[in-house]
Amino acid sequence: MASSSSSSSSLSRTWRYRVFTSFHGKDVRTTFLSHLRKQFEYNGISMFDDQGIERSQTIPLALTRAIRESRISIVVLSKNFASSSWCLKELVEILECKKDMGQIVMTIFYGVDPSDVRKQTGDFGKVFKKTCSRKTEVERRRWSKALTEVGNIAGEHFLNWDNEAKMIETIAKDVLNKLNVSPSRDFDDMVGLEAHLREMESLLDLDYEGVKMVAISGPAGIGKTTIAKALCNRLSSSFQLTCFVDILRESDHNGFDEHGSKLHLQEQFLSKVLNHNGTRICHLGAIKDNLCDQKVLIILDDVNHLKQLEALANETAWFGPGSRIVVTTENKELLQQHGINNTYLVELPSYVMPSNVNMLLCKYAFTQCPPNYCFNKFFQRITALCGNLPLGLRVVGLSLRGKEEDEWEDVMNRLETILDRDIEDVLRVGYDSLDENEQTLFLHIAVFFDCKYTDLVKAMFAKGNLDVKRGLKILAYRSLIEISTDGILIQMHRLLQQMAIKAIRKQEPWKRQILMDAHEICDVLENETGTSVVSGISFDISGINEVIVSKRALKRMSNLQFLKVYKRRDDWNDRMFTHEEMEFPRQLRLLHWEAYPSKCLPLTFISEYLVELHMRHSKLEYLWQGTRQLKNLKKMDLSWSYHLKELPNLSNATNLVEMNMLRCESLVEIPSSFRHLQKLEILWMDDCINLQVIPSDLNLASLGFISMSGCSKLRNFSIISAKLGMVNISDTSLEDVPLSISPSLHLIGLSIENSRNLKEITHLPTSLQILDLSYSSIEKIPDCIIALHRIELLRLNGCRKLESLPELPSSLEILMAAGCESLETVFFPLNHARDAELIFTGCFKLSEQGRRAIIQSLPFCKKAILPGREVPVEFDHRAKGNLLTIRPHGNNTLSALSRLRFCVVVSPNHQIGGFCKDLLLCRRIEAGDLDVDPVKENVRVDIGFYRAEHLVIFDSCLPFIDPSEVSREIVFEFSSTCHNFDIIECGAQVWTDKTLEGSYESELDQVFEDGYGSLTNGSYEFELSEAFEDDTKYGDNTNGIVICDEILEGQERTYFWSWLFLCFDCLPFCQKH
Repeated sequence: MASSSSSSSSLSRTWRYRVFTSFHGKDVRTTFLSHLRKQFEYNGISMFDDQGIERSQTIPLALTRAIRESRISIVVLSKNFASSSWCLKELVEILECKKDMGQIVMTIFYGVDPSDVRKQTGDFGKVFKKTCSRKTEVERRRWSKALTEVGNIAGEHFLNWDNEAKMIETIAKDVLNKLNVSPSRDFDDMVGLEAHLREMESLLDLDYEGVKMVAISGPAGIGKTTIAKALCNRLSSSFQLTCFVDILRESDHNGFDEHGSKLHLQEQFLSKVLNHNGTRICHLGAIKDNLCDQKVLIILDDVNHLKQLEALANETAWFGPGSRIVVTTENKELLQQHGINNTYLVELPSYVMPSNVNMLLCKYAFTQCPPNYCFNKFFQRITALCGNLPLGLRVVGLSLRGKEEDEWEDVMNRLETILDRDIEDVLRVGYDSLDENEQTLFLHIAVFFDCKYTDLVKAMFAKGNLDVKRGLKILAYRSLIEISTDGILIQMHRLLQQMAIKAIRKQEPWKRQILMDAHEICDVLENETGTSVVSGISFDISGINEVIVSKRALKRMSNLQFLKVYKRRDDWNDRMFTHEEMEFPRQLRLLHWEAYPSKCLPLTFISEYLVELHMRHSKLEYLWQGTRQLKNLKKMDLSWSYHLKELPNLSNATNLVEMNMLRCESLVEIPSSFRHLQKLEILWMDDCINLQVIPSDLNLASLGFISMSGCSKLRNFSIISAKLGMVNISDTSLEDVPLSISPSLHLIGLSIENSRNLKEITHLPTSLQILDLSYSSIEKIPDCIIALHRIELLRLNGCRKLESLPELPSSLEILMAAGCESLETVFFPLNHARDAELIFTGCFKLSEQGRRAIIQSLPFCKKAILPGREVPVEFDHRAKGNLLTIRPHGNNTLSALSRLRFCVVVSPNHQIGGFCKDLLLCRRIEAGDLDVDPVKENVRVDIGFYRAEHLVIFDSCLPFIDPSEVSREIVFEFSSTCHNFDIIECGAQVWTDKTLEGSYESELDQVFEDGYGSLTNGSYEFELSEAFEDDTKYGDNTNGIVICDEILEGQERTYFWSWLFLCFDCLPFCQKH
């Protein structure tokens, strides 16, 4: 306790000196000590100087005070150290400070052996005895004890070094490390800061003796300056000179020419670094002249121009060895230009732990935890408003401080539409640094193209006045947009979008290129007051009463390229009406008009420049008649257009990439012109409930994703694509897996869920990883499924006619067979991947052997659910109710390697209608004390099929056994988070990986010894199928397809996979791949 107390005291007190040295002057003062002092000065370590203190028999009060006011005492033990009673008295005082105040004591054995110091032997001992001959026995014992203690403190031994300079450098570094044990507490409350500092220290590589330039880059308000200040605070003691330069933004407009501006910057810089106001210089070599032999840490904060770096850190040779220059900036291009390659990018996290967000908000809004739970409901809204931006969280948090709950609601509502001035001032700096074209691009992205594909945005501005490729690069460099690592997607932070909208509103009306104010837009559309300056309209019609668009209102805006009409709050009321002969501008590239009120587009509509057509919830019956120029069209969305009866001729839409026809309920046919869509990658046609006709053998070379779920009248699917990856044809009238998709070598996911006509499967692509046959009328899973070596998820939920499961691939990670009410037999062993999940909820007809097959596969399962009323015998720790106590005994003694598998019998406590989810909560609590905050985990339980008791079996992921707990009782409590079921019984099995494998092997042997090949028990029959040696029994699958035939008695299996490939002309494709 004393040690802990003294250590705590040492951290909290203020030290006048960093180092006190105790030494024998004649031995080391003009040699070793002078070199040590010079190195300490170089490293910025202050050391007490005893020059001027007169030597006497007693230690002067000034020296005693110096010892007590020093953070570290270094004892230099030389051969004549013990000849001085002064030195010995200093040593006693130093060791008392070590004991009472937690002072750090370091030793240097300069020409003496540590053993001679400890034992007072050899020449050192002779000198000590001579000194003690004139002293009392009490003094001799006190000094001897001190020498023994100091001799036991590990330190640097001069005789072990062949280079004194290197030894001194090592001592200085050790001192710096010890001084940094108690860093400043200024940044302790900065949530998540430590992780940033670790990354920066790694980049700085402080052990490297050369000079390094490192940058911190990221969006405005992300916390770059805070990180840099904390870094400076932490590392300053390791450098001779430290300077945080935050004057750079002010230097942008100082009235000097370039040379004068750089001189002015250097003068300001050197004044700060050297702590000498009014420094004047006459040439640009002044920084090198003053700092080339100094180890410095320089932070250049908020750099926004290359000339600033050229003026202050043009070359690493300007600074002494070991120096570090840290630059913070939003402009990554600037770093590239200056050759700074070591950059820490502070990115906006896509996800921040809710606890971290809450901590930040509590810090600013309450200075501590929220006073009551009612404030927590606002945290998610605040996070959405601020987009995880630390600056936003701070400003919003401070604006809420001291306010009551109802005031919080008012502030939230205001912040959703109005950007706080403090946030705007910070974010606007980057925008103001852009040139006019870059600002225009930034504003258009903010309003129209956030979260859009990069190629789409480039196409929107193709052949225009903007250099969009360079513009995007500059915006990304300056952290005003974020382009995904694969270069596909463009994103902009929500607060930057708000700043952009505010910048648009501040523009003079006659200069405004983008119209956003609803009332202004109404005037333009009704009274034809628009001009050629306008390039974009973003019109939220949810806040207007009614507007009738004049015939020529849009065409008058001859440069209008981007038209977006939408409802932020949809109330299903029509507010916008158009003239029958309304004219669109010729150069329209984006037509985004939700709830378009007419049956078709005007005859005069020109589609030549159109890149995206987005007309959700429209009243369109058709788009246009005949063939149109559509060479620029990349995206078409007509979803929820209930009255759309036909699609136009798309033969010229050869660059169309994505098409969405979701819930076009009047659509009956896909036109033959679809054959020309060879660049189409994504096709959504869900819930086109009247769709019946697809052109035969429709080959779309680029199609990777297609969803036709809910096309209930669709009986044939004849779309072919070599690149198909995901196919969803759920809730259709298909009777088998479409032959057209079987040859696909890249098909990962196939869903035929809720297809009541699906009764059997004759073929499957071997590339499948996900197969969903839920709620179909399938009666048997074909044996050929064993050939799907990549399958990971198999969903069979609600297959009410399914009676048995064949041998399954060992790659299977999730098997969902809930509600298979006819399922009786399960192949043993039930193959699956390690840590698989097996769900057999509501399978009440499972035979006893089927249940055993599932239970005996559990050693390698993560979770299993199946009907059952009792905990199986394998679980040797059991209890009635929801509390389970594990008491170590016999062979079940717990160890640090132990893991737990739980089995809980749950029973629904009320009638559950439809699909319902709940969580089984498992909590580890202290035995006999239910009030202790528990360690807990959740297990998801889908209880829609529960009508009786079920077993929920799962491996615990809790940090289970601490070495100190292996002999203690451990209590677990189980409960339903939504109170949908009761806990009837619970059990646990303690195991390790080694015992698990042995148990599994013995159970497997027992099964075969018992002869479960064909075993009858009551009315249940358990069939153990024979494992095949290879996949040829299921058909040749070398071309990515397995054919599943029923083996009829007296007939041979027919192999016809090659016939299928010939029919669909797929052999060349297979040979190519």
